[in-house]
Amino acid sequence: MKKTALDATDIRILSAVQAHGQLSKTRLSEIVNISATPCWARLDRLKAAGFIRGYHADIALNRVCDFTLVMVTVSLTHHRKADFDRFEAWVARHDEITECIATGGGMDYVLKTVCPTLSAFQDLMREMLETDLSVDRYMTYIATRVVKAGQPNIAKLVGAAARQT
Repeated sequence: MKKTALDATDIRILSAVQAHGQLSKTRLSEIVNISATPCWARLDRLKAAGFIRGYHADIALNRVCDFTLVMVTVSLTHHRKADFDRFEAWVARHDEITECIATGGGMDYVLKTVCPTLSAFQDLMREMLETDLSVDRYMTYIATRVVKAGQPNIAKLVGAAARQT
C-alpha cells in the first residue's frame, strides 16, 4: 500500500487530534500553530484520505464496572486463507474481543478480551473451541493490572521511519 506523503504540519494535526479528540477550529489551529482556515482544510483532507478513522473517548472502565481482562494467544491447526478468514469472522462477531492481532511466529493471533466475569470469559473460550475454527492450541493470560496503555507518538514514529529511508 502506497503511503501518502505527510508534512510536519499534517503530523502536528494528527498528533493533536490523537491526543485531544475533536477540537474546535480555533483550538486546533492554536495547537498546530497555523491559521484556522488552512488548518481546517488540512484536517478535512486528512479525514477524506482516511488518516482519521474516528473520534473516541478514553473511558475509565474500572470506574464503570468490574470486568475480567484476559490476553489470549491462538494457534490454528491449518494455515489456509479459509481458516484465517473463518477465525477472523468469528472474532469480529464477539464484542468481548476488543483487539485481535495476527502475528507471525509461534502463534497466529493475540486477542485482548474484556468480559464481565471469569465465567463469561470461559464461556467465550468454550464457544471458540466448539465452533469449527481449527484452533490447535491457545494460552490465556489473566491481566492483573494495566501498566501502560496508549497510542504511539506519531511524530516520533514518522521521524524514525524517515531517517531509515
